[in-house]
Amino acid sequence: MKEPLLVPTDKGLYVPPGDFYIDPIRRVPRAVITHAHSDHARRGSRVYLCSMSTVPLLRGRLGNVAVQSLPWGEKLTIGEVQVSFHPAGHILGSAQIRLEYRGYVMLVTGDFKCDADPTAEAWEAVQAHAVLSECTFGLPVYRWPDPVGVIAEIAAWWEACQRKKYRAIFLAYSLGKAQRILASLPDLGPRYVHPSVVRMNQAYEAQGIRLGRWQPLPKDGQVEAGAFILLPPQVRPERLQAFAPYEVAEASGWLLLRKHRRTPALHQAFVLSDHADFYQLVRCLEATGAERFYFTHGYREAMQTYFAAKGYASYVWPDGYSDRRTLFAGAP
Repeated sequence: MKEPLLVPTDKGLYVPPGDFYIDPIRRVPRAVITHAHSDHARRGSRVYLCSMSTVPLLRGRLGNVAVQSLPWGEKLTIGEVQVSFHPAGHILGSAQIRLEYRGYVMLVTGDFKCDADPTAEAWEAVQAHAVLSECTFGLPVYRWPDPVGVIAEIAAWWEACQRKKYRAIFLAYSLGKAQRILASLPDLGPRYVHPSVVRMNQAYEAQGIRLGRWQPLPKDGQVEAGAFILLPPQVRPERLQAFAPYEVAEASGWLLLRKHRRTPALHQAFVLSDHADFYQLVRCLEATGAERFYFTHGYREAMQTYFAAKGYASYVWPDGYSDRRTLFAGAP
């Protein structure tokens, strides 16, 4: 019987020989975190372990929690497992987690991308025997356009709004996408950000990330015509009326498909994702040199079938960690 290194539980990914969880979905004694997004870093755990650049972001979201951090590539032994963090390129501080146990190496990718991003550390290839990977965009239809060209399109849209004396409202996640947009766009005029973005901007700039000129959105919402206004996607539609006249744009990988562009509230849609597209997924995963792959968070069955056809041992990781059956990732 193989001793499992990584198993699904009702609390999330559990590492038995280290007695810790990776991105747990419930409160646990020790949580090892890939990055600071709310679906990966949740409140309530006793102690968190993350990359050094994730610490300010984690505390900005969760408050003054107990956090231990590691520099990139430095190993920490927890129980019988050596743990190290390696850049994932998803957002600032996002990490792939390398687990080494009795000479066997497993890599948990977390969310990742390999496109250039001035606000995130560049993705790094990590050698492993097995990989548990996200596959959010794991279908061949998902192939991203050049991000530089997309940023130029966003800038051109903002300039068009300025000529019409419209306010340019841009919807982006407060952590990650918002900072990437601010750092990448040319300085064309005043840029205002939602309070949730302010906190994350400050955490980025404290680590030396240059975001360009920006200012908090006034409480009364009164800003000049032609301004760029960065808001989170969940903002209520009626909230936008205070900015009239305006146009609304959003950037996401999902907007590659026409069905996701069909919303009356959206005037412009740009394809810009903080996840790898299908072709990046394949290239990055094969760069690990692994022979065994597990897929989670996305088109799991499609990726499993594709990698199996290429001759790899390939598996679908249980959805929601509730269906354990006989699946586990273990050392030989």
